[in-house]
Amino acid sequence: NETFTNVPHEQHFETVAIPAEKKISHPEPVNNLQEKKDFIFLSPLVKRMVQENNITREQLNQIKGSGIEGRITKDDILLFLSNNSNNTASTNILQPSAQPSLNITGNDTIVEMDRVRKLIAEHMIRSKQTSAHVTSFVEVDVSHIVAWREANKMQFQQKYGINLTYLPFFIDATIKAILEYPMLNASVSESKIILHKSINIGIATALPNDNLIVPVIKSAEQLNLIGIVKSLNDLAQRARSNQLKPDEIQGGTFSITNLGTFGTLAGTPIINQPQVAILGIGTIRKMPAVIETPQGDAIGIRHKVILSLAYDHRIIDGMLAGKFLNKLTFVLEHLTFEIL
Repeated sequence: NETFTNVPHEQHFETVAIPAEKKISHPEPVNNLQEKKDFIFLSPLVKRMVQENNITREQLNQIKGSGIEGRITKDDILLFLSNNSNNTASTNILQPSAQPSLNITGNDTIVEMDRVRKLIAEHMIRSKQTSAHVTSFVEVDVSHIVAWREANKMQFQQKYGINLTYLPFFIDATIKAILEYPMLNASVSESKIILHKSINIGIATALPNDNLIVPVIKSAEQLNLIGIVKSLNDLAQRARSNQLKPDEIQGGTFSITNLGTFGTLAGTPIINQPQVAILGIGTIRKMPAVIETPQGDAIGIRHKVILSLAYDHRIIDGMLAGKFLNKLTFVLEHLTFEIL
């Protein structure tokens, strides 16, 4: 492929004939323009661009020339190619394939999707059509978090009146990692990247009717661990009782889904548009692991969790995702506890 932006403006024109209409099964490329009627004036440069890009006669007739006496210029061809590329891209967006006919028997039950489930389905399909999904995984040793929670959960409950779960620790660590790698806290609008100043963490929450909602902790970077615990508990309770306000499920800039709640080891979550990343947290489980000690390596039982980061490869490469996950791992494995 050639780039034409630096080619000198055309100065000499030759007469090029366009073949008369024929009944053909496919549009005829402008490759051999030697007929003596239906003349179109093209410079040698423009003629070469037409031929190399397989522009058909029909397409050429649709181009409005901006040159002298309406002649087609290099810029006209470049504009046509740009518009044609955009139109092709827009029409080639993944469309749901036609569903095969279903073999429904008398023993089958047909259940109509409710409004929320329809919205979820549409959002999931739109996300897969929009973002170039990639997922990376890390395994994190959270033994000290497990030990600290077990030793302090009763005291925490008595002091704050809230059950302390593991999720706030992951939210807190995620915020710290985002502060170092803010590209994870972005959105994409056509060819523009919007970096959000506030870190608004959406938390995927299962509802009693098996649907899903994503309440948002706004400006989470301004909260300490206690603030995160309180906000998370409040949003989760009101989500399950259908008492959330509309603005509390909007404006998220990064999402987290706790897959481990249901015993799942790991998953490949779908990005919540227009965000560019979502973190999946697997179940915490005991595992044999190699432990480095002053006396040498030893085998011990550790609490481990698999984290999965699904991200939009349009703006986030594997290297950046890896750096983010490494930072997240380091923060989780070196958390300090100053909340009691």
